[in-house]
Amino acid sequence: MLPNQPTFVGVDFSGSRASCVWAALNQHGQVLALAEGEMNDCLSFLGGLPQACVALNAPPRPNQGVVRQRHLTLPGLGRSLEMRLAEYELRQRGLAVGATPSRREFCPGWMQAGFEFYRLLAEFGYQMELPEKAERRMLETHPQACFAFLSGGALFSRSSLEGRLQRQLILFEAGLRLRDPMDFFEELTRHKLLKGSLPLQQLYTSEQLDALAAAWVAWRAVCRSEEVFVLGDPLEGQLTLPKPTREVTGRN
Repeated sequence: MLPNQPTFVGVDFSGSRASCVWAALNQHGQVLALAEGEMNDCLSFLGGLPQACVALNAPPRPNQGVVRQRHLTLPGLGRSLEMRLAEYELRQRGLAVGATPSRREFCPGWMQAGFEFYRLLAEFGYQMELPEKAERRMLETHPQACFAFLSGGALFSRSSLEGRLQRQLILFEAGLRLRDPMDFFEELTRHKLLKGSLPLQQLYTSEQLDALAAAWVAWRAVCRSEEVFVLGDPLEGQLTLPKPTREVTGRN
């Protein structure tokens, strides 16, 4: 990494509570790092970056009751909606996303890890809602919503082979300098298929793809801020997402 060059990092907490996956890009969309480890390993990496924007796949805090206070509703769910406004707005758009509870102790382990991660990042000088020229920024994103907005169509299951191929292709077409997922089919021979040996080294894991998508959002938020938008209320945490390239017609 060159001095005084920004780094764009995505962090995924969708696995176990004690670990996370992170991806780092340079300003040209090249992958500088793609790793998995303990939270402290990731924090050490981020603490050593002089200029960086970090996008996390986790809420910064429990929901603060904004949806309930505004008496918002969704078809079939009534008025007692236990979710953040950002999650409500994604569901309004037809995306079946999870909800953040209002009490910390009711939040799953990966969310609680995210809460702590935001706090520790702040100690390193990372802050939200800073001017565009700030050296250390952090934001929240939602990789599955990003994939949906970029594809404009139905997503295959995140953990399935076709889902991984699809998401890797979405990021590849968006300009990230990744392995071309279509090379998978060039190496898929009759012999390998009969022997049950697939060229999976051509594909990233679902957690790696989520981290790469988050890093791409961080890059876009800084380098092409006119191409992202935010959902939600700052009190609970806002989601930064790419503007849809086309109407989202289906989700999975």
